[in-house]
Amino acid sequence: MSIPYEIIILSLIVGLIVSLIFSLIFKNKEKKDSGFVFFYDRLTYRRKMIRTLWLFPVLVILIFAINLLASFDFKETLIVSVFFLILFLIQFFYNYTRWKKHEK
Repeated sequence: MSIPYEIIILSLIVGLIVSLIFSLIFKNKEKKDSGFVFFYDRLTYRRKMIRTLWLFPVLVILIFAINLLASFDFKETLIVSVFFLILFLIQFFYNYTRWKKHEK
């Protein structure tokens, strides 16, 4: 069973549009550094970095699920895993550098 590429592309477009809308809504709002916040864009960069770290176990589970459910061979699974890991590291270090920049 394979997912049609149209569904994947449509999901990515919808996700990017929703992300853009929320980032515009919360652009000049006060950011929250404590307590629970549902919307990612209402967090400070320090809290975004912490939330990214909390999502690392989800990334590991996602990689295992892709390995079990997808009909990828080892090479394809490795490429997908490395891609997700690189995205995770980029997000983490981006939030870290922005946090340190705003802290000064």
